[in-house]
Amino acid sequence: MKGVPGARNLARWLALAGLLLGTGCSVRKFAITQVGNALAGGGTTFASDNDPELVAAAVPFSLKLMESLLAEVPEHEGLLLALTSGFTQYGYAFVQPEADVLEETDFAAAEQVRQRARKLYLRARDYGLRGLEAAHPGFRKKLRADATAAVSVCRKQDVPLLYWTAAAWGSAISLSKDDPATIAEIPQMEALIDRATALDPDWDEGAIDSFLISYEPNRQGAEGDAALRSYEHLRRAVALSGGRQAGPFVAYAEAISVQEQNVQEFDALLAQALAINPDATPACRLVNLIMQRRARWLMAHRDDLFVIPEPAK
Repeated sequence: MKGVPGARNLARWLALAGLLLGTGCSVRKFAITQVGNALAGGGTTFASDNDPELVAAAVPFSLKLMESLLAEVPEHEGLLLALTSGFTQYGYAFVQPEADVLEETDFAAAEQVRQRARKLYLRARDYGLRGLEAAHPGFRKKLRADATAAVSVCRKQDVPLLYWTAAAWGSAISLSKDDPATIAEIPQMEALIDRATALDPDWDEGAIDSFLISYEPNRQGAEGDAALRSYEHLRRAVALSGGRQAGPFVAYAEAISVQEQNVQEFDALLAQALAINPDATPACRLVNLIMQRRARWLMAHRDDLFVIPEPAK
């Protein structure tokens, strides 16, 4: 996971904070800012981990620590970005999938877990909006009034915040089908991701395209065929990542192949996702393991996702 620190860096910076927090206010704030910088810039240890369960257990502590530091330096843009990405990824990788598993035996429990995931996404979204507000005062008010005009002030350096805020917001919207107020915020979320696309379409090896694979079928008022738009995003995401990431294949299989009931395409895409060696790209090891887990879950529920006619007798 990106933006969540590894244990070794965490221990070093906590020791520094312990030495300095008892001193004067200015020195204390300086110490907290430096620790915040270190935490916000971390993440490589978790991203390369080969044990998703271990990471799932460790991430909440890191997120709560960053929230504690943010209370002391409330406009720390690095911490705001790390919390936006961290809560989004934690919800998507470890909380929401639990609901899918629970649904098979306990629908009420599954709905409770989905509501927890939704709250995590909204928490992440709010941190992202705080970060954009810190960079561009008045941003949130302008976004509500005229989303397209509001995002026009954003620049290339804002792309990470634009992306993660949109990802968190979109994930929350997908779990808010009974909440008209949240659904009504789609234009704001869409303005963020579209501005990120305009500023840096190749950012983070196709992360924006991977997001848009799943979003295009839900985009309102767009010209052309949604599946073709999603396919173009799949093609770009695979090219930009060098085919080293399972996520784009899984996203297209789940969003488009299921919708079009194309079981052969579904099988082929998930086979491609599972054929990727997570150890070949250590920086993507954890996310590939998580997405391959999703691919296996989808394959195990293939018969529930497709209306496959019986062979003719």
